[in-house]
Amino acid sequence: QVQLVESGGGSAQAGDSLGLSCVASGSIFHNLAVGWFRRTPGKEPEFVAATGWSGTYTYYKESLKGRFTISRDNAKNTFYLHMNSLKPDDTAVYICAAQNGDSGRYRDSADYLYWGQGTEVTVSS
Repeated sequence: QVQLVESGGGSAQAGDSLGLSCVASGSIFHNLAVGWFRRTPGKEPEFVAATGWSGTYTYYKESLKGRFTISRDNAKNTFYLHMNSLKPDDTAVYICAAQNGDSGRYRDSADYLYWGQGTEVTVSS
């Protein structure tokens, strides 16, 4: 069993940067693919970014490439989402997630077994 706890988020102005962290419990974190999704009212969770077990390869929602960066530190059981040049459209609840292993598929929420509770990001213009 893996538990995920997010931190970071909050309020920001358009153009600001913000960082999110997600700490995982358990000793298998280094074997797991991880990702970030975001949810807005009335919509399904939207894929934001992901990385495989090693962190070597990263994957992004196309429209977020260049602004968002996912990274991980397996020694700290932690992964991160750094968001630059925030826009009001980035306002959402951001949720970290981990797979049960590394499936090689990263964009579908159905491939993730473990989920954090979500942290709210609000960007004002």
